[in-house]
Amino acid sequence: MVRKFAAPLLVAMLALAGAANAKITLKEGEKAPDFTLQGNDGKMHKLSNFRGEYVVLYFYPKDETPGCTTEACSFRDDISTITSEGAKVVGVSVQDVKSHREFTKKYGLNFLLLADPHKKVVKLYGVYNAKWEMANRVTFIIDPHGKIVKIYPNVDPKVHSEQVIAELKALKGNKD
Repeated sequence: MVRKFAAPLLVAMLALAGAANAKITLKEGEKAPDFTLQGNDGKMHKLSNFRGEYVVLYFYPKDETPGCTTEACSFRDDISTITSEGAKVVGVSVQDVKSHREFTKKYGLNFLLLADPHKKVVKLYGVYNAKWEMANRVTFIIDPHGKIVKIYPNVDPKVHSEQVIAELKALKGNKD
């Protein structure tokens, strides 16, 4: 009986601790800090290489956890709509490349996951939760010029992909 409630309780505690520990110092309108991280594809990826298109840069706590899986699978399911709006989805967490590869394979994820095991980028973006040693669930939409146009500091994994799509359409003036 205790086990049945342990996982949801842990997820709720992580969400609350993450929100309380968030210290996002970046603001909408600022240039997104550049970085280079290794992806689940084994290649090194630089944020500035995505110039010319929107980037949905989402930070998440941990591969294989219920909320993170829900969020990732929602992005997976909505990827064609997101790409039709001229955007790429890029996920970042502190797990290593091996963990991201397994997560991607298990759930058929069709977008890039970047590994930040040294926690440099999560700290740079102000989304590091020191208490739990992981990223808080925060999303940045970055425009084709590298400027942050939207920050979601309190993400609900169940509806977040829909929010991102609506924002991308609004940014492009597409009311479909």
